[in-house]
Amino acid sequence: MPRPPLPAPFRAALADFLETLRVEAGLSKATLQAYRRDIEAAARFFEERGARGFGAVDTEQLVEFLTSRRAAGAAEASVARALSALRMLFRHLAAEGRIDADPASLLSAPVLRHALPRCLTVDEVERLLRAPAGAGWRDQRDRALLEVLYASGARVSEACGLQTDGLEPHLRVLRLFGKGSKMRLVPIGERAREALVRWLEDGRRRVPGFAARREVFLTHRGEALDRTNAWRRVKAAALRANLNVRITPHTLRHSFATHLVEGGADLRSVQEMLGHASVQTTEIYTHLDREHVLSLHRVYHPRA
Repeated sequence: MPRPPLPAPFRAALADFLETLRVEAGLSKATLQAYRRDIEAAARFFEERGARGFGAVDTEQLVEFLTSRRAAGAAEASVARALSALRMLFRHLAAEGRIDADPASLLSAPVLRHALPRCLTVDEVERLLRAPAGAGWRDQRDRALLEVLYASGARVSEACGLQTDGLEPHLRVLRLFGKGSKMRLVPIGERAREALVRWLEDGRRRVPGFAARREVFLTHRGEALDRTNAWRRVKAAALRANLNVRITPHTLRHSFATHLVEGGADLRSVQEMLGHASVQTTEIYTHLDREHVLSLHRVYHPRA
């Protein structure tokens, strides 16, 4: 007999979290399904103890759930994955203002090895950005979107939420609103500025109902471009560029940060541009920079 559905607050929060992971982090279907199973199991555990949403869960209940998994014979790697999924979920809900406090913040993160996100080469980025080369408004929009994602390191949700009043008069700086509605200013280069100007002054004006919208990026119906549609536009550009690698909007964000660090940018500046709350999150790029230096040494040093 199929189990009854979870209460609506659990379902809605889980669906939003998984969509965010799919679009912004580019996680595989297998990983998303594993996270779904882990979080649904946790939600049912919490529901049985009277909770009707993740906002009613406390740290003690989280520990009880993880203990119950171990008692049921789950492998330590499976328990660690469940904890990791729950930590990300509650951090996301807290950042979005959907819960008052993060009950998982007191739990130690599982020590697991994670593969580094793939970074595009500068040549691959150039091919991707050149893919929407037509004069039609869709190509103008897609080119501006890709340029913004790479030039600013914006999360896809931040790019979709970019509004016309969030553009500095000469389009040298973007006003982005990240997690928790925290605002930051990020500079962009000349090519991104040119693509934005072309879109705003030409292509966007061809979209029905554009004057009534504040969002920069619009669909053919005059609605705000959402994360899923933006992900599809990036994927379509990758196909047109004949890039035989899996590319998501997050790939451009990661490439933006990697190329900055490899070019000599300091970590604090990269942290501010990415909108990371802690420099520890940005420290992944320190590792990438070390790898870059080591690879150069191996290639060019006569005694390497």
